[in-house]
Amino acid sequence: MEGWVAVSDVDDPYRSHSFEELVELPTAYRDDLFRDKVVLITGGGGPIGTAMATLFGRLGATIVACGRTDETLDTLARRLEGIGVTCHTRVMTIRDPEQVAALIDGAWDRFGRLDVVINNAGGQFSSPAVDISPKGWAAVVETNLYGTWYVMQAAARRWLAQDRAGEPGRDAADQDRNIINISTIQGRASVGIPHTSASRAGGVALTRSLAVEWAPHRIRVNSIGVGVVASEGLRTYPAEARASFGHNPMRRLGDVWDVAQGAAYLAGPTGRFVTGIHLDITGGEHVWGEYWPLGKPDWFRLDGEADPAGRPQQGGP
Repeated sequence: MEGWVAVSDVDDPYRSHSFEELVELPTAYRDDLFRDKVVLITGGGGPIGTAMATLFGRLGATIVACGRTDETLDTLARRLEGIGVTCHTRVMTIRDPEQVAALIDGAWDRFGRLDVVINNAGGQFSSPAVDISPKGWAAVVETNLYGTWYVMQAAARRWLAQDRAGEPGRDAADQDRNIINISTIQGRASVGIPHTSASRAGGVALTRSLAVEWAPHRIRVNSIGVGVVASEGLRTYPAEARASFGHNPMRRLGDVWDVAQGAAYLAGPTGRFVTGIHLDITGGEHVWGEYWPLGKPDWFRLDGEADPAGRPQQGGP
């Protein structure tokens, strides 16, 4: 069927689009959609962060990106500036609220405004729950939940301060403020990544609560549930996970451009009446499918179901 790609037809699920491809990929949005807007992206040097920075930059935005390594951020800035996009970067961790405050203040001081905040930074690793150490648990929760909260709070504080100062010269449309939290599928078990499940659920709860609390300040808050997208990040999972990469109704992987375009929808005028939602970009996996980061346990294999590695079925009821 035209337009559909079976998971078996994906050449390399561990490869995201190159920057050169991102610059040329088609989009439904007009070139000046985010002209004069400042977009902050945490985790900006990773595959999804790079895709979002490239798309928003192509649509006229100034990009502020943060991450943990000089190399990836320098590469991002150099590439974006090569296509005429202003990009300011900062090496930091979102687990430190003081560094987060400095990030937000620095963006505001340099550009005089902040329009879109995308919480894309995150971390996880697959492990049986009983083997996760307190340090490992804390690292994931502090990044995915605490870090997301610190960024949301710091951005909102500047926007509320702007309201109190009564800054003139901006009409209602120009005052629209957006927070987008990149997250995961909700409402289903996430075997092998319980720290991610817990922290991302907390982030989605924050999204919904703050969408209400901050609505009087024209702050829209939404999240995106990302399914399995072709990316270098999938290499962190064992080979046994690959069998379930395309286990969704569309029977294929997504890509980083799908996520970027979803973010543009929420941040742009297309999302002007949208707040408090969790937008699933999952190929339908949130309604049907299985994802097993450590491979599917024998206990859950149906009678006669083949093991991807060809091993005989053992155990189970």
